[in-house]
Amino acid sequence: MTYLDFEKPLADIEGKAEELRAMGRDGDGVDVKKEAAALDKKAETLLKELYGNLDAWRKTQVARHPERPHCRDYVEALFTEYTPLAGDRAFGDDHAVMAGMARFNDRPCMVIGHEKGSDTKSRLLHNFGMARPEGYRKAIRLMDLAHRFGLPVITLVDTQGAYPGKGAEERGQSEAIARCTQKCLEIGVPLVSVIIGEGGSGGAVAFATANRIAMLEHSIYSVISPEGCASILWKDTEKMRDAAKALRLTAQDLKQLGVIDRIAAEPLGGAQRDPNAAIESVGREIAAMLKDLDGKSAKELIEDRRRKFLDMGRKGLG
Repeated sequence: MTYLDFEKPLADIEGKAEELRAMGRDGDGVDVKKEAAALDKKAETLLKELYGNLDAWRKTQVARHPERPHCRDYVEALFTEYTPLAGDRAFGDDHAVMAGMARFNDRPCMVIGHEKGSDTKSRLLHNFGMARPEGYRKAIRLMDLAHRFGLPVITLVDTQGAYPGKGAEERGQSEAIARCTQKCLEIGVPLVSVIIGEGGSGGAVAFATANRIAMLEHSIYSVISPEGCASILWKDTEKMRDAAKALRLTAQDLKQLGVIDRIAAEPLGGAQRDPNAAIESVGREIAAMLKDLDGKSAKELIEDRRRKFLDMGRKGLG
């Protein structure tokens, strides 16, 4: 388990409990079960205290935890008959965006998401979840395919933002993001989105311009990262804690503002402590959002989506 900086007291307690259990396994006639159990209880109490009142910056740290389940984990657990589809038919394939046809609760659908990778090799392959133009153009192509065959689209968002490299800019990064966002507004099928970790900038909006949006309890969704905001407003990245608070990027804030519709509960200590429980929670939210859209015509779905984001724009949130 990788501990965040604010979890250091918890790391000390759980480390001591594990040392005691190791001593018991080694023998020497030492009975440490009682002491280890006491430390476990103390650790649980501290965990409840730490996660009972996380501020915006700590939630940002939890959302970025490397051991949180990623898009691939959700696809493997929640979907069956997943068939990956690759390429934008113009330049190439972008491994930061995994997408394909699948079944959710035995219902055919199109699933599209950002994949960050889980180790050094896979993170480099997936470019840490930062999509290039071809990733957004692949998503556009598959949304068109979903529209043609009447398949609901499910998007899983987890990205710091679109890749800002020179090559991406040369290939039309901003245009690709804008067209992907536009495509979200045009398709006549249910479109639901879940922010499973970070929802950063236009790179996230391009997948999350949906009829219904859910966020995991400790995920974040913002127009800019706290560090980026701090460097622009205060010329000091160390002000990221103030920036995180000002941005109102937590699921709780965004639900109150009406930007998102639902919050998926996370296990105590965050999704990284019990990935299966977090994945099940997301599955329930996807099912509920799709059910909410059942029976709506293509015209109603498009109008519902456009009205949602028009209202946000009027409130100054879009």
